[in-house]
Amino acid sequence: MDYMNRYELWTQSDYFDTDTKMELASLCGNNVEIKERFHKDLEFGTSGLRGIMGAGTNRVNKYTVRKAAQGFANYLKKLDSEKSHGILIAYDSRKNSKEFALETALVMCASGVKAYVFESLRPTPELSFGIRHLGLSGGVVITASHNPAEYNGFKVYGADGGQVTHPADRQIIDEVSKIGDWHLIARMDLENAIKNGMLVYVGEDVDEAYYEAVLAQSVDECAILEQSSSLNIVYTPLHGSGNVPVCEVLSRAGFMNVYVVAEQEEPNGNFPTVEVPNPEDLRVFDLALVLADEVDADIIIATDPDADRIGVAVCDKFNKYIFLNGNMIGVLLVEYILSRSKRKGQLPKDGIIISSVVSTKLTRKISEHYGVKYEEVLTGFKYISEKIEKMDKEKDGTFIFGFEESFGYLAGNYIRDKDAVLGAYLVCEMAAHYKTRSMTLCDGLNEIYEKYGYYLEETVSVTFEGIKGSAVMERVMDSYRAESPAHLGDNKVVEISDFKTGLCTNLVSGRVGAIDMAKSNVLYYECADGSWMCIRPSGTEPKIKLYFGTNAKTMDECKERLEMIIVQAFASFESRRRRYG
Repeated sequence: MDYMNRYELWTQSDYFDTDTKMELASLCGNNVEIKERFHKDLEFGTSGLRGIMGAGTNRVNKYTVRKAAQGFANYLKKLDSEKSHGILIAYDSRKNSKEFALETALVMCASGVKAYVFESLRPTPELSFGIRHLGLSGGVVITASHNPAEYNGFKVYGADGGQVTHPADRQIIDEVSKIGDWHLIARMDLENAIKNGMLVYVGEDVDEAYYEAVLAQSVDECAILEQSSSLNIVYTPLHGSGNVPVCEVLSRAGFMNVYVVAEQEEPNGNFPTVEVPNPEDLRVFDLALVLADEVDADIIIATDPDADRIGVAVCDKFNKYIFLNGNMIGVLLVEYILSRSKRKGQLPKDGIIISSVVSTKLTRKISEHYGVKYEEVLTGFKYISEKIEKMDKEKDGTFIFGFEESFGYLAGNYIRDKDAVLGAYLVCEMAAHYKTRSMTLCDGLNEIYEKYGYYLEETVSVTFEGIKGSAVMERVMDSYRAESPAHLGDNKVVEISDFKTGLCTNLVSGRVGAIDMAKSNVLYYECADGSWMCIRPSGTEPKIKLYFGTNAKTMDECKERLEMIIVQAFASFESRRRRYG
């Protein structure tokens, strides 16, 4: 069926409601937009759906959400031939999130899968915790994380509380793909679902258990006791789900001076004060900086709409606010947790730190200094979670801390996803610790560099819009496999890792080895001096991401070397994009 036939089906079938048909009628004659919305089904990827909201098969709407829910329900029924233990459903502050959560629940109920639904918006990490806490078969969170306001999504979790990985991801995708007739998607009436006990609302009990689990990850409570009344914290939830849990945890921990940015405090799916609700974007801190100046804040914290990512800005000794990138936050936390745990005699002998291949290499050096194992995984926090779950089941090592450069952090064994509520707590505790030493987090970062060497990284994203964009992205990636860069700046590339083929090639010795990771469309180039570049398509947006890193004896040398690498790499990238675009 071509895109126009699909469009006509949606405008004529009695399955689709009047509002949907009116929206589609307004597109009559606009073949470009019709094709964009109907040329394919919105791809159910390895963790679920994410896309622009609107009517159409290539959009997020209640019908595509129902289809995803039906596929997940069918998978769960096959997984447990007797009876599913049910799933937990959460949603954030985005437009239509609550509606999509109920649609998911009612499809599950009609399929015989009990739905536990949070009574109001909750952060994604609490969903991960709740699945484990309630002993359920899986979960769904309705969110598009830090994407623009027009996006929403449907993210799937397994019984371990982690985003589904292979082979479950492929099996769920297959079940969703099998659904060809919209009329076959069952949906129970809300009143009957509640009356029959198939839909159950949850809230305070899970909240309490979650808060206790987060607070249990404290590394050094003494610092909080000493600085509770002197550490000034500014926090913004960016109109998302983080306000209640972050403020509650910080209050219970004993922090007395937490100032929330009033203009961004209330949940609002339009995100009216920011262009994109992403704590990686420095512009989201504009209002927080104003408040920080008023209250003489030591630290500023921002969380994204579903509160699984955290951004941080720190006041330095010159009373200037310095923004920390994701790697800086990560290495500060690694050094803090390992150093304090060792000092207290609580560092596990079989401890493990986990990070992604595109994150800073400084983490390995810190881990080795403290005698703990360091492991790398593919980009995507689900791979960190998968590693934690395997360690836990096989009793092979003790997970201490994991992070990604994209502002995701986790300590402890209570959930299987990144947690910005925990991140906010640990960063504030760490800031209190450094303040007891008359230091800021900037001083702490410089102390790390002086101890281990200077490291610097940068991530750049290039957007490819529309149907044509996807094809160009694919051709650009193929071109890197056919014509690999020979140099990064002044340095020769000595090793290439292709995670799609699973092969690592040393260009000096000619030796080819296998990569012990899942297959993914990722290319990694490394030089003898430790400089590196990684390129991959984003799994959630129409973008190619390029990651760069280097290390040197001084930060100025790092900056100079990294700038040279990026300029050269982008000249090559733009040439390829023009050639294949």
